Amino acid sequence: MDKLNDFLSGSLLPFLLISSGLFFAIKLKFFYIFQPIKSLKSMLKGQGGFKSLSVALAGTLGIGNIVGVASAISLGGAGSIFWMWISAFFAMSLKYAEVVLAMVHRRNEGGKFHGGAPYYINDGLKDKLGKKPAYFLSCAFAVFCAINSLTTGNLVQISSVAKILPINSLLFGIIIALFVFLCTFGGFKQIERITSFLIPALTFVYTLLCIVIILKSINKIPHLFETIFKDAFAYRSAVSGFCGYGIASSIRYGVSRGVLSNEAGCGTSPCAHASSSCSSAHAQGCLGILEVFVDTILLCSLSAFVILLNGIPGLSSMELVLFSFEAGLGRMCANTVSFLCIMFAFATVITQYFYGEESIKYISHKAYIINIFKMLFCFIIVVASVIPMWLMWEISDFALSVMTIINIICLLLLRKNIK
Repeated sequence: MDKLNDFLSGSLLPFLLISSGLFFAIKLKFFYIFQPIKSLKSMLKGQGGFKSLSVALAGTLGIGNIVGVASAISLGGAGSIFWMWISAFFAMSLKYAEVVLAMVHRRNEGGKFHGGAPYYINDGLKDKLGKKPAYFLSCAFAVFCAINSLTTGNLVQISSVAKILPINSLLFGIIIALFVFLCTFGGFKQIERITSFLIPALTFVYTLLCIVIILKSINKIPHLFETIFKDAFAYRSAVSGFCGYGIASSIRYGVSRGVLSNEAGCGTSPCAHASSSCSSAHAQGCLGILEVFVDTILLCSLSAFVILLNGIPGLSSMELVLFSFEAGLGRMCANTVSFLCIMFAFATVITQYFYGEESIKYISHKAYIINIFKMLFCFIIVVASVIPMWLMWEISDFALSVMTIINIICLLLLRKNIK
């Protein structure tokens, strides 16, 4: 599986993401670049959309946006940040495409909206591939999405943040599992309420800390940008930037395992957008673009600037992050960032549970199957720090790569439906 993952996530996936992102950017005529004011107005017209944006951001904004950036810089130098920006630029069109499709093909069941990649894969491709192949493909995606929520969206997040606190990680896992169990009982609306409070607050505090540290070294900013652009075209940085684009966002896939910082093209976050009360597919698509901007252009860039201004080489990723913030504003700042990491991870976990549950419901609505999934999800939280991690990394890499490849191919097949 190791060699297969090297090919899927190291070669095939980066090529598909960049090339398909470029294709959709051209197809959409780069409207989000050339018409930013009009795009912003479209977002504001979509009532109820910003809550779903908070849920979608919760699924992508994890400690990888903070710690993973340090990994990308360690691998590829300052220039990897430039390639991270380039990758995010094309990822915006992918995010728009999958969110629009999810909105078009979502279903209203008992007053609640359900949608996402499995729905538009089945509905959009049954005329092209036939009913059985389309349904099989949609179910395959749903299975891999559920596996992804258990591993990359749960186990990797919890095992990483459990090591931040000076307490027994098993005890930490039990506490988090209890909170997750309680928070997920209210379904999407409960998760929406929690994340719509947590994500803006966490993002604001983290952004503020970064800006203060950057302003303290404002005289170094011109040289910092010069270093980024000069180093960007070194071979080592270019490779790390394109392949490390995911590394910059994702400790949950491992230091050397990266796909995308904002999960654009993965087919996960459209589930949150489709569950929104918003009725405009275009408005939700524009919010998806904003999701990429906040996740990668804003948070990952701020993290990178703080690390490049204050970090020293030779430290592990988490050590590098905490050292950089402590060097910038003192020990209290580093402790605050540690707390923010834990809360970001918690928001990610409950959102990823929702993605997994929706995937299970697509295959079967039987209550006992959904309850088994919930118990398994909470069980994995508890044992996250004591089970062998190498197998989980392999499974999570494989699941994420396969579901992303399936989703991108389906997006290309449904390209005529995306306007």
